[in-house]
Amino acid sequence: MPATVENRKNLSEALNWRNATKHFDPARKIKDEDWAQLRDSMRLAPSSFGLQPWHFIVAQDPALRALLSEASWRQPQVLECSHLVVLTSLKNVDVTFIDRYVASVSTQRGVALDSLAQYRESMVESLIEGPRHLGILEWSRRQAYIAMGFLLLAAAELRIDACPMEGLQPQAFDRILGLEQGPWGTVAIVTLGFRQAGGTDGRALKVRFGDAEVFETR
Repeated sequence: MPATVENRKNLSEALNWRNATKHFDPARKIKDEDWAQLRDSMRLAPSSFGLQPWHFIVAQDPALRALLSEASWRQPQVLECSHLVVLTSLKNVDVTFIDRYVASVSTQRGVALDSLAQYRESMVESLIEGPRHLGILEWSRRQAYIAMGFLLLAAAELRIDACPMEGLQPQAFDRILGLEQGPWGTVAIVTLGFRQAGGTDGRALKVRFGDAEVFETR
């Protein structure tokens, strides 16, 4: 179905409405049905090869939040938000992970595993045997940021406030979350909920460079 004037207007309004919320109302919680859609926005996000080298930890326990707050310079969002998502990515991509994904493709699409051999080989050559493997950690982290973008847009569409945050100590997060010896490593976090009533969040004019400075047509 093609986009309508209303679709475009709604998207534009959502993008202009959102901001990096600094203070949340701790008493307001995200509804279960809205949280389900936010989860889907991350799970259904695109990734290179469709490989999804990410894992999302939803930190809701108050004691855990307190520890994570210490590892993010006590920024108020960590304790105040309704939901806290820790985005992690694979530290390394190996054949086992690729084979697990290829098996899922075979099962979910109902195609023979043998028919995916070339697809599998292209991933192995690119991510394991090729020069890209030398920067595989950074490649994996970039995929997690794609999921973050989809989460932020979904939240804006639902009029749920969010704040993407890199102001944290990844190694401390890994230690607190028990990730040090595992396959996943902390990339960033997103805090979600509802801005405090009467606060200053969202009142300032959104400052962005103009089209002429950002876009170039060749």
